Amino acid sequence: MNEETGKNISREERLAAKLRENLRRRKAQARQMGGESGESGVSKDVANS
Repeated sequence: MNEETGKNISREERLAAKLRENLRRRKAQARQMGGESGESGVSKDVANS
C-alpha cells in the first residue's frame, strides 16, 4: 500500500504541475488576445465618438 500511496502522490504532483503550466499558457494567450482586440476596440470606439 505504501508504494501505491507514493505513486499517487507523484501522480498528483505531476498533474498539479501540468495544471499550473496549462494555466500559465492560457493566461498568456488571453493576454495576447485581449491586448490585440482591446487595442482595436478602443480605436473603433474613439473613431465612432
